[in-house]
Amino acid sequence: MEKNRLEAFSDGVLAIIITIMVLELKLPPAQDHTPASLADLTPMLPVFYSYVLSFIYVGIYWNNHHHMFHSTEQVTGGILWANLHLLFWLSLFPFTTAWAGHAHLAPTPVAVYGFVLLMAALAYYILQRAIIAQQGCDSLLKAAIGRDWKGKISPLCYLAAIPLAFASAWIAIGLYIFVALMWLVPDRRIERVLAGREKA
Repeated sequence: MEKNRLEAFSDGVLAIIITIMVLELKLPPAQDHTPASLADLTPMLPVFYSYVLSFIYVGIYWNNHHHMFHSTEQVTGGILWANLHLLFWLSLFPFTTAWAGHAHLAPTPVAVYGFVLLMAALAYYILQRAIIAQQGCDSLLKAAIGRDWKGKISPLCYLAAIPLAFASAWIAIGLYIFVALMWLVPDRRIERVLAGREKA
């Protein structure tokens, strides 16, 4: 099967996820006889912070999803289901983002946020393995990801952050930010492997 419909569907779902998240940024209630000021936005800061972090995560998944399917020509039924599994966990981002923000980053919502991040990371790994299995022993994706140390460190950070959220929500959030920053560094592995094969 061609990959075009899978990519178009995934892009559409990710765009909707971002749209739903931004709709949680509601205007503060107007105060009678008081001019609007930046101080009015202070109660909204936890919601804004959680939105920014989630937006970055969705952007990371979109970017890596694009690169992963750049190395893929055909998809199987297993890949389609693995992709839907990933989209399921990503579709929970708006809920966990809103809950963590409106609860002012309380421990339980922050831990649930980490659980969804963990499950999305595992779903991405399953999708990656499904593509590698389809490509066979000469897998372009397998050659590109190599040891995939970032892919191994990320779930460990989420696993640590979930219980740590009950000791200090800020430590857990710090781990989520650390993983996001780690993935923000441009990853050119797939591009390099593709370029090398084109020259060969």
